[in-house]
Formats: sequence, C-alpha cells, structure tokens
Amino acid sequence: MSRIRGCALAVLIVVSVAAGDQPGSRTYTFDDDAVGEPPRGFTFAKTDGGRMGRWIVRAAVDAPSGGKVLAQVDDDRTDGRFALAVAGEPSLRDLRLSVRCRPMGGAVDQACGVVFRYRDENNYYLARANALEDNVNFYHVVSGRRRQVTGWKGKVTGNAWHELRVVAAGDHFEVSWDGQKVVDAHDQTFTEAGKIGLWTKADSVTEFDDLTLAEVRTKE
Repeated sequence: MSRIRGCALAVLIVVSVAAGDQPGSRTYTFDDDAVGEPPRGFTFAKTDGGRMGRWIVRAAVDAPSGGKVLAQVDDDRTDGRFALAVAGEPSLRDLRLSVRCRPMGGAVDQACGVVFRYRDENNYYLARANALEDNVNFYHVVSGRRRQVTGWKGKVTGNAWHELRVVAAGDHFEVSWDGQKVVDAHDQTFTEAGKIGLWTKADSVTEFDDLTLAEVRTKE
C-alpha cells in the first residue's frame, strides 16, 4: 500500500539542458543593451524604505559572457531596502532559474539574489547569497515582510563571480550555489505563476550576467 501511495505522489521533473530548447525559456545577457542605461524589458521596484535603486548596464572585461553586465550601483545604506529589477516576461510557476553574480561592495550588505513567482514588490519568493554573512538563504516575502524558510552557511566570496540557481516545482524548491545544492525545501506560500527578477539589499553594489530561465514540466 505504501509503495502504491509513493508512486501516486511521485513527481517527475523534466528540465531541458539548454534554455532555448523549450517554450517559456529565455536568457538575458545584457550584451545588446546600451552601457550606462537600464536594460530593456525590465521594470524596477523596491520593497520597504530607502531609494529605488539604480540598475544600469556597464562594460566588464571579465564578464562571464560577452562584455556587459547589469549592475545595481545605488549604495543607499537603508537596512531594509530591497532593490528589484523585474523581467517583463515570461511568467512561470515551475522553473529553473539561474544567474551569474558578483558582490562588488557594501558596508551593510553584499548580496545578490533572484526572485520568482513575483506578484508585486511586496510578494515573491527570494533566494539570495551574502558575502558579508557567508550564507545562502531562501525566503518568502509577504506583504513586504521577509521571512526565512531555510538557509545554508558557507563561504560566499566577495568581488568574485558565482552562480546562483533555483529549481521550483510545485511546493518543492532547490537552491544551488556554484553547482552545489545547498537548500532543499517545501513551502506553499505562493502557488501561482509569477515573474522573475534580480534583487539586492541595502548598499549592496552587485553585478549580474546571464540571467537564464527555463520552464520545468511536472507530471503527477
């Protein structure tokens, strides 16, 4: 009986290797955007106090791909300020989301994050790494209040490129840091499709490249 029940509840996750292999996938490299300007296809918001944040494309000779990156460069030290750059499309529930990021500076925080199942600036899931705290945490933000679901303690090197990756399928979430799975959690706060985007906290000056999104197909 338990075996039958286990089979009934099993979920098969199929993720394509390349983001361009299936509908609902996209990669933002920022290489076709103008240096010194915000990237096309994004809107900008913030959670809580402080300034909005300043997101601009800039040249980087050591960018993971091409020669340009997206950077959040406003160093407002407001502790609860979450600056957001939100992609206009696509909107997905089950997904594989990754970004290359480099925390460049900040006295209060040196953070890089991705948001998903984003409803608005006050309601979304968040996975983020912090070079000052040496941790990677998974949160939900509800009505503007951030609550940690779980996290991992480990080295997060500042001024170095890293990969942050999330796989979301139903209420199951996995977060990886530089190819190592560091979070495996379940949560049911947000169950509908939403947008994806990038996130920083307080005075974090952070660069991002190769924001890649692919839809995950689940089969009961």
